[in-house]
Amino acid sequence: MKIAIKYGLLITLGVVLWTVIAHLIVPNSASAVHSVGAGLFFNLLEILGILFGIREQRRSAPTSFKGGLQTGVSIATVYGFTASLFFSQVVLFAPHWVQQQPGTENQPLSQVALGAFLGLLVGAIFLGVIYSTIIAFVFALKDRRNQVS
Repeated sequence: MKIAIKYGLLITLGVVLWTVIAHLIVPNSASAVHSVGAGLFFNLLEILGILFGIREQRRSAPTSFKGGLQTGVSIATVYGFTASLFFSQVVLFAPHWVQQQPGTENQPLSQVALGAFLGLLVGAIFLGVIYSTIIAFVFALKDRRNQVS
């Protein structure tokens, strides 16, 4: 569980830093920096966090595919929950960052906050399952090759 918290919070820290710096440098929330750039960066951070987390767990104790998958999903869950909390707070305390997004202009702030929270949480966990499966599978194949050799 320590690994999941460590890497989940590191991913969230990267997301928070990206968000704050991007909004300071590019104040227009409708910019591609805040949509495409953020999406690419957040996914890259999640992949790297899961990769390093599973790798650290494997170094501390031998683990199976299932163990790697559980670690990766745990990391994604911690990241999803904490990043969702951050974005909920952004909606409440800096609504101008979100209200410029297409489709949110006419929505109540509470609906935008709930959408941001659930969207990020579910998305992070869903993609975390996919990324964890691939990464754990690659590590399992590597272990199998090492056993055969």
